[in-house]
Amino acid sequence: MYDLARAPTHVRAPDGRLLRVECSGDPAGRPVFLFHGMPGSRVGPRPRPMFLYQRGTRLISYDRPGYGGSDRRPGRRVVDAVEDVTVVADALGLDRFAVVGRSGGAPHALACAALLPHRVTRAAALVTLAPQDAVGLDWYAGMAPSNVHEFHSALTDPQGFTARLIPRSAAIRSDPARLLEQLRDDLTDEDRLIVSDNGIRSMLLRNYQEAVRTSPYGWIDDALALTSPWGFEPGEIQVPVLFWYGAKDVFSPAAHSSWLADRIPRATAVLEPAAAHFASLRALPGVLSWLLRGTLLPLAPPVRPSGAAP
Repeated sequence: MYDLARAPTHVRAPDGRLLRVECSGDPAGRPVFLFHGMPGSRVGPRPRPMFLYQRGTRLISYDRPGYGGSDRRPGRRVVDAVEDVTVVADALGLDRFAVVGRSGGAPHALACAALLPHRVTRAAALVTLAPQDAVGLDWYAGMAPSNVHEFHSALTDPQGFTARLIPRSAAIRSDPARLLEQLRDDLTDEDRLIVSDNGIRSMLLRNYQEAVRTSPYGWIDDALALTSPWGFEPGEIQVPVLFWYGAKDVFSPAAHSSWLADRIPRATAVLEPAAAHFASLRALPGVLSWLLRGTLLPLAPPVRPSGAAP
């Protein structure tokens, strides 16, 4: 049996960079790569290890370059995640695997689905963004003003965007709760309830702090990559893809997922009318079931204060 305790915590890329890796769940389970959000890290919210073990799932996550314990890759594109995932999968001895990404991580999962059809079995994109140059999509429509400002700045003034994000990252490093407070006015009542849950809040704060622990450049490079050409055509994806998104999301508006789903031949779109952005945390267990067994479980009930993630 493959021993998670012996799984490498660092993998070296061909260019010499180190990638920080985390595995959880069943060592002999079916593998799934989880791509964290923005800002985020390998320790981001996910089901408990026992939940994964009971369902025969091995979850693999890694810090995208510049985040947490992974070395930076200046100028990286979304498509460059394919090379890093290939290196990690090879180091873990994985021939076939599924991929799932949430928010800023979802386009990176889609890149793997597009370029690794011989290895990726299924893919899921939760509350994803579409390419910034998506034809026929008003990219900023329905997006919170704060997100519009940040993404427009990354697109039109990358130096100014970088200069502003460096001190913001430093403040979040010392007090990660700052980020949730900055987002609070744009959250729906349900999202406020979700991020106020003790278990989920603890995971989010740990995730944000680890994301910017060593530098702000994971976050900076993510934003620059997401607003630049991705380096692949989503319409070329041939493996089954599930899109899960909420009608009330103002961080990744529903039209982004709809645009992508309309262009991918084997796409399934699940729109939750009452859900917003952070409801994707509750959707992940059901999405994992679809990735490994082809069955989408219902959305988990709303969390209660003092509860924990599934």
